[in-house]
Amino acid sequence: MSAVIDSFRLDGKVALVTGASSGLGVGFAKALAGVGADVVLAARRADRLAETKAEIEALGRRALAVSTDVSDPDQCTAAAEAAIAEFGRLDILVNNAGVATSVPALREAPDDFRQVMDINLNGTYWMAQACARVMQPGSSIVNLASILGITSVLMPQAAYSASKSAVIGLTRDLAQQWTPRKGIRVNALAPGYFESEMTGEFEPGVLEKYIVPRTLFGRLGNPGELDAALVFLASDASSYMSGVTLPVDGGVLTN
Repeated sequence: MSAVIDSFRLDGKVALVTGASSGLGVGFAKALAGVGADVVLAARRADRLAETKAEIEALGRRALAVSTDVSDPDQCTAAAEAAIAEFGRLDILVNNAGVATSVPALREAPDDFRQVMDINLNGTYWMAQACARVMQPGSSIVNLASILGITSVLMPQAAYSASKSAVIGLTRDLAQQWTPRKGIRVNALAPGYFESEMTGEFEPGVLEKYIVPRTLFGRLGNPGELDAALVFLASDASSYMSGVTLPVDGGVLTN
């Protein structure tokens, strides 16, 4: 096997994936396991985590399910410590947990806005802090941003857009703090619109009206098309990248 292909492998590595009970998080966990990683699965819905755990084990990898609310810093610390207790190391964090609202700005309730920020931004920060404290040099953190942190798509998503713009800024700052001092790479993945549990909550026809016409491919993304980019950022294949936000959006940003 060539050195290039080898650099994508995660044999002997341990990854922690938040939001691993549904949607893209399940796909991310399976993709990491598929290239050799053991996986710590963190999410609030413990019953759904058991299903993901079984899927990871069916791939021949070890998995640990940890019920975690990322908006609680203590629970983030507990998840990182559980990874060390079970596997003895933690090499990769995928900060995937997130929620969204799609409400006109003049009608968005303060508590709804705060919840989006508390999970998408604060939760990303608390989990990154917790994991960076136990990670060794050569580790990788991948934060889930969004193209809505970079552009707008004519839909009312003020809270989500604000949180993802902040995640991009947070990614840059953590990279400049931790890459030189701790040897931890910090990058962000900025998906466009993929078929997932979150996009399934939009009103019928909304994505076809506002999103599909802006993609160069004329369709939503398939989750597997995002998994490869995630593995790239998590693995040594991106060993000279830190502070980068990588869009995988079907060309929305160019159209």
